[in-house]
Amino acid sequence: MASEELAQKLQRRLALEESRPAAEGEPEVAKGEGAAGEEADRSCLTARAGAELSAKLCRRQDINEGAAQPRRSAVFNPYTEFKEFSRRQIKDMERMFRLYDSGRDGYIDLMELKLMMEKLGAPQTHLGLKNMIKEVDEDFDGKLSFREFLLIFHKAAAGELEEDSGLLTLAKLSEIDVSIEGVKGAKNFFEAKVQALSSASKFEAEIKAEQDERKREEEERKHRRAAFRELKSAFTQ
Repeated sequence: MASEELAQKLQRRLALEESRPAAEGEPEVAKGEGAAGEEADRSCLTARAGAELSAKLCRRQDINEGAAQPRRSAVFNPYTEFKEFSRRQIKDMERMFRLYDSGRDGYIDLMELKLMMEKLGAPQTHLGLKNMIKEVDEDFDGKLSFREFLLIFHKAAAGELEEDSGLLTLAKLSEIDVSIEGVKGAKNFFEAKVQALSSASKFEAEIKAEQDERKREEEERKHRRAAFRELKSAFTQ
C-alpha cells in the first residue's frame, strides 16, 4: 500500500512539472534553452526517482516474502538485548570491535574482517569472509555493525554456528568467554526463570561495582588535590 501511494505521488509530481507554463515575457531563445534544461533535469529526476522507487519496491517485496528483514534502528541497548552476556563481556566485545574498526565508521567491513582473522591466526579466503558476514548481516549492507558483531557471540554461545564456520573460529579465538548458555538454552521454564533472575542480579551487582569503583577513584583524586594544596601552602609560607 505504501509503495502504491509513493508511485502515485511521483506520477502527480511529474505531471505538475510537465504542465508548468513558461514565464511570460521571456525571450524566445532563453525560453528554448530553459525548456531544454528543464527537460534534461526532469529526465534525470525521473531516472533517479524511478531507480529509488524500484529499489524500495523490490526490498518491500523481499520483506513480504521473507527473503529480507526490516532494518533495525542503528541505536540499541546491548545490555538489554543481549542479556545472556555480562556487562564486562559486552565491554570486551566492544573493545575488540573498536580495535578492528580502523575506519572509525561504526562498522567492520570485509577488509577489516580480513585483518581481524589474520591477527587471530585464522586467515580466511575472500569467499569465506563474505560468507562470515552473510551469516549475521541482517540489513544486507555487506559489513558488520556492532549489533551484528554481538550476534556472532550470541550464536556461538547458543550453539547455532556450524563447527566449520569462520564465525565460530572468530568467537573461539577472541579470548572472550562465551561458553555459557543463555536463557533460550535452558531446558525448561523454571530453569529459564532462575537464569533470568540470576542474570538480573549479576547485572545489578556489576553496575554497583562500577559505581563503587568510580567513587573510589573520585575520593583518591580529592585526597591527591588536598595533599597538593597542603604541599603548595607549605612552600609559600
